[in-house]
Parts: sequence; C-alpha cells; structure tokens
Amino acid sequence: MPNTVAIIGSGPAGLIAAERLAAAGHAVTVFDRMPSPARKFLLAGRGGLNLTHTEPYEDFVARYAEAAPRLKPMLDAFRPEDMVDWVEGLDEPTFAGSSGRVFPESFKASPLLRKWLARLDASGVRLALRRRWTGWTGDGALRFDGPEGEDIIRADATVLALGGASWPRMGSDGAWTSILVEAGVRVSPLRPSNVGFEVNWSPIMREKFAGEPIKRAFFTHKHRSVRGEAVVTADGLEGGAIYALSAPLRETLAAEGHAELLIDLRPDMALDRIAERLATPRGKSSQATFLHRAAGLSPVGIALMRESTGGPLPANPRALATLLKAVPLRLTGMRPIDRAISTAGGVALEEVDDGLMLKAKPGTFVAGEMLDWEAPTGGYLLQASFATGIRAAEGVMKHLAAVP
Repeated sequence: MPNTVAIIGSGPAGLIAAERLAAAGHAVTVFDRMPSPARKFLLAGRGGLNLTHTEPYEDFVARYAEAAPRLKPMLDAFRPEDMVDWVEGLDEPTFAGSSGRVFPESFKASPLLRKWLARLDASGVRLALRRRWTGWTGDGALRFDGPEGEDIIRADATVLALGGASWPRMGSDGAWTSILVEAGVRVSPLRPSNVGFEVNWSPIMREKFAGEPIKRAFFTHKHRSVRGEAVVTADGLEGGAIYALSAPLRETLAAEGHAELLIDLRPDMALDRIAERLATPRGKSSQATFLHRAAGLSPVGIALMRESTGGPLPANPRALATLLKAVPLRLTGMRPIDRAISTAGGVALEEVDDGLMLKAKPGTFVAGEMLDWEAPTGGYLLQASFATGIRAAEGVMKHLAAVP
C-alpha cells in the first residue's frame, strides 16, 4: 500500500512537492483553506509571470543574501534552466526579456496552472479545498476546519507549504506561526518584503505625480545601490528598484525610525558634464523647460528635486548638478505586510534538517516562503519556492524509506 502524504498549501512549493511525491508512487492529498488552488500564484501572473532569471548563476544565488549558503544545494538541484525545462514540459513556451527575466510566452499564470493541475490530477494527486489547518491532535494527527466541521487526517508524512503573510486574501495569512511556535519551533517574526515605502509628500507631489514612473535611475541606500525604475504613489514609492532595497531600508527604519534614499536621475551622465550643461544661459525658458533640455529631466524628476529641497532649486550649476545626481528622500515608513509582494522571516533554517524536516516534529517538512529566506522580485521568489518544494519532497521520500 502506498504511503500517504498530506501537503498543506496549494501554492507552487506545495504543488511541485505533490508532483514529485505522486511520481514516486505516494498517495498525495493537497489541502488548502481557499476554494481554489494557487491563488497567489495567479495573482503574481497578472502582470506577467516572472518564472526565473538568466543572469550568471553565481550572481543568481547571491540574491538570496544570508540564506544563500543553505539554499544553494537546493537551487543547484533545480536551477533556472530546469525551471524553463519544467514549464516548457507543460507545453508553455518561454522567453527571456532584455532584463534577463524569464516569462511564459502567454505572459500569464492561468494557462500554466490549468495544465499543471490537469497533470497532477492525472497522476492521482487529490485536492481537498476549504480546509484550514489548525494544528495537531495529541497523537499527531492533522486537524482541519472544513465545510462540515473539524476533520482529523492521518498521514505518513506532511509537507507544510502555507506561504508567508502577504496578500492574505489569496490564502497566506501567517496563522501557522502560532501553531509552530506552540510546537517548539523557532519562528522569526514575519515582516514585509518587496514592498513600497512611505514618503510625506507635499500636496502637489501627491496630487499631480502619483502614478508617474521614475525611469532609468540609480537608487542608493547606504552602501547598497540598484539601477532600475520606481513609481511615485500617493503615499510614497513602489517598484522594482525599491523592492530590491526593501531589506536594508526595512532594517534602517526599524533601527532609526526613518531611512534616506538617494536617487541619481541621470546615472549615464557624469556630474561635470551635467554641471557644464546647466551652466549654459537659460534665456527666457522656464526652469522646468531648461532642465529638460539641458539635463533630460522629466517633470517628475524635477518635482522630486524640488520636493527634496522643500523650496527653490540651487541657482549654482554645480550645486544643481550635485542635487540631480543624488536627490535625497526621507522614507518615514513602509507599506503593511498585507500589501507586500512577499515576506521575510519564518521558520528558522536551523530548525530543519537538510531534507527540510522539522527537527522538533519528525515527519513534518517545510517548504517555500514559510522558511526564513528573502529575495527580490525577478524570478528569485518562484525559483526558491520550487527548489525548496522539491527538496521537501525528496526529504519525505528519504524519511519514509527509513521508516520500518
């Protein structure tokens, strides 16, 4: 008789674990509290499903920062090219954009998910939806609140893949943290990651420039710099470059109550060259027209410079050029965790063995965003979710093979 495996959470980590375990002949049931699976996965695909990234592999692994040493063996076993092969194995062609990000040609998550779920169904994977996991019974069985009340489920092994706490309406609300803490598992507090930050804009900035992109700029916080884009919002800044700096910005905010962000609005033009161009006579042109003509600044860039000074811009060409190359903005807070793309924190990596089994709960494995790792957007989140899901499945198989 096949071993039974319960997978709790129907996101990418849980589903790829289910796929691997079913292929090995185990009887797999995927539980989820939502009425349909992989809701956050579908949400991620609304703006184009970023699968992975084509940058040099060493640089790719380094994106996981402090967690990179523990994650690298898992990523080695499921590299970016393996992700591409897996997606194309579902008859979903992929392409790499100019930024190195990899997407399905459909640019959507829904066609891929439909084919994936069909393949899982054909392999015997069962979905049990509208069931919220509430912990264990005294003898180790799984407890669920289901449509008809409490369900008690016994399984030979369990994979927890419940996600973090971002976008809770999609299913990941972080409620599992208290269950694991009560079971003796060390869990780092969940914090927002890949999230927008707040700026106390003036009324004109908020009303006139909310929604405007800051393109081709260089963003710096302390010793970390990112080239990319951001978007002005009514209460601050969002976008890829901001998300890439979210970890250090978050730590500075926690320690100091505010954080300074510097924006180089013309990273491809040297300071001396800008100063030289700004020293030319302005004539009858308005200041905004002159700055656009001489330095290529957009209206939102000029507004950011004015916002940073709180008044008129410097008259001296070099001082003006210096400001343009490092516009200082004071960030006063960050968007709440339920508005974040992902979360930091979770089950400490020291709490699981190399197969991602909880040391405090033998037979229970953890995968995906529940683990304490963090990465920027750009394909890194999905890649690590798959890699940890696969490692958890391998851990389950090894564990079950060792059980008499």
